Amino acid sequence: MTHRHHHDHSHHEHSHHGHAHGHSPAASSRPAPAGNGASPAIRLENLTIAYRRHPAVHHLSGEFAPGSLTAIVGPNGAGKSTLLKAIMGTLRPATGDVRISGIGRRDIAYLPQISEVDRTFPISVLDLVALGLWRRCGAFGRIGRAERERVEEAIATVGLSGLARRPVSTLSGGQFQRALFARMLLQDARLLLLDEPFTALDMKTTADLIGVVKHWHGENRTVIAVLHDIELVRAHFPQALLLARSPVAWGDTSDVLTGANLLTARRMCEGFDDDAPLCDHQAA
Repeated sequence: MTHRHHHDHSHHEHSHHGHAHGHSPAASSRPAPAGNGASPAIRLENLTIAYRRHPAVHHLSGEFAPGSLTAIVGPNGAGKSTLLKAIMGTLRPATGDVRISGIGRRDIAYLPQISEVDRTFPISVLDLVALGLWRRCGAFGRIGRAERERVEEAIATVGLSGLARRPVSTLSGGQFQRALFARMLLQDARLLLLDEPFTALDMKTTADLIGVVKHWHGENRTVIAVLHDIELVRAHFPQALLLARSPVAWGDTSDVLTGANLLTARRMCEGFDDDAPLCDHQAA
């Protein structure tokens, strides 16, 4: 995966890019409003992504504005997690660009699906959460009194006080996800990418962690979360991207998550052909 670095007078920008592509998008996606005339934190330009040699995301263009709180929603197999990995930089686009402005790679924090995280590693809650300080202390740096207080504060923020010495292997799924959120709190990232962060959590844990997400949003951090609970998105996420490999709608959640759009996304996903060529799109 390569990075291009562009410099102008106001910020630096890097992009994850694929091969040049001459087609225009088949389906228009309405960009999230930038607000206050600010440059977008993340701009997708005719983005197409293949995952395990199958087409996963087709011709996605639009912007995630700085400080926006956006849910990526869509049926199973719609390319949601694949898109998050492309923004993170772990998947290179087949065509098009992911352009990230104003922040560096170290300013991005990524929370994978909990099923992808190894919980058998012999480490305590405190040590797991303290990994969020690696940018400041280095991978093997000593944690002083001030840093330890920050770790304990993050543990308390996510409701795990009293469990700092517990091995992570003994935690419930909800407790483990709380610990991962505490680690992200300490990463102090400007862009936070969350893949199904509330799956299989009880209502109390979900409510508490949504509170953490809203705190990040209040600090003008950019938050993008893949979610499947439509009512949770309607209640807490101002922006939404409805994806069915191709974009269905992108903008204010109330405009995106309409019955007609959700039906369109479902029908598009029912018609998927995983053996299709990478891109058979032709401009009209």
